[in-house]
Amino acid sequence: MSITLTWTGHATWLIDTGSGRLLVDPFFDECPTSSMRAQDVACDAILVTHGHFDHVADLVAIAKRTQAKVFCNWEIAQWLGKQGVENVQPMNLGGRAAVPGGTAQMEIAHHSSSLPDGTYGGNPAGWLLDVGGVRAYFAGDTALFSEMERIGRPRGGRGLDVAVLPIGDLFTMGPDDAVEATRLLKPRVVLPSHYGTWPPIAQDAGAWAARIHEAKLATAHVPTPGGSVTIG
Repeated sequence: MSITLTWTGHATWLIDTGSGRLLVDPFFDECPTSSMRAQDVACDAILVTHGHFDHVADLVAIAKRTQAKVFCNWEIAQWLGKQGVENVQPMNLGGRAAVPGGTAQMEIAHHSSSLPDGTYGGNPAGWLLDVGGVRAYFAGDTALFSEMERIGRPRGGRGLDVAVLPIGDLFTMGPDDAVEATRLLKPRVVLPSHYGTWPPIAQDAGAWAARIHEAKLATAHVPTPGGSVTIG
């Protein structure tokens, strides 16, 4: 069994689980590096890590058009209700829910969260997915934290197949801490995210991947926007 991860730019990902398509943090039309427009996105469920504009800018429009269920924290769910989005599953840290192809657990992240109208966005989060027979971790916008070792710990004899980590620095962890995060998580494959969108978060992802390989921590892939990686 396998899943295919497509990076559309910034921190937005599409995940084909074989039983449906998941969308993480929809930011398309105002993202300068996006490979897609919001109106062209098809998905069966939407996972939201936190409320910042660069993660929810196209959330309402896509949720209304596709009727895909949105999985998010309580505060974002309440905000979505006020925007007329009804198919929402509110959650909180540690919670697990069924998604197309398996389950999604809301994990901790160390960041901030406010919504585009300035209201409180609740706890920021990451997502630990067990979908399509693959264990995948999307760290979201976060600093390095020691509990990444717990997140990567094998469950049922299986460790992480893939981890998606921010490397942009300034607003999230940077390349150095993302190397250490890979050391703690111990995934088979690691992918960079949340970088290169604007000059303040420009990074050499190829150099970062080379460090991962040199330390023999994982296999690092660096897709370009619109590029896909199949994990299985």
